[in-house]
Amino acid sequence: MALKASDLSIGDTYTETLVENLSRTQIVQYAGASGDYNPLHTDEIFTTKVAGYPTVFAHGMLTMGMTGRMVTNYVGDGRLTKYGVRFTSQVWPGDTLSSTATVEDLSDGIVRLNLQTTNQEGTVVLSGYAEARVD
Repeated sequence: MALKASDLSIGDTYTETLVENLSRTQIVQYAGASGDYNPLHTDEIFTTKVAGYPTVFAHGMLTMGMTGRMVTNYVGDGRLTKYGVRFTSQVWPGDTLSSTATVEDLSDGIVRLNLQTTNQEGTVVLSGYAEARVD
């Protein structure tokens, strides 16, 4: 059932847990699905010894995709008209991610949402916006 404008007010929030305990397997599965085999996401030795990171980390687009799913769960399928994000911190194996959409504006059948995805420590890993048609 699609979200209705009459059910919304500026400041309303919707929160969803995107993933609990993100696994290396999920990161590698995303690499295969996306075709992005950057070794920073899949090769522990390269990531730690060559690049100097503590371990592999998730693709930004994996976080964006999970956040986008939260948005469509909220507004309904086929209603998203704009979606943009900024990656603000890395997502590591073991992270639990939650995302919140906050209604910023509602006019002419369009809802504008502020988006924020955080890890289990409250660190913002993604910030962004979305717009969607509402009945």
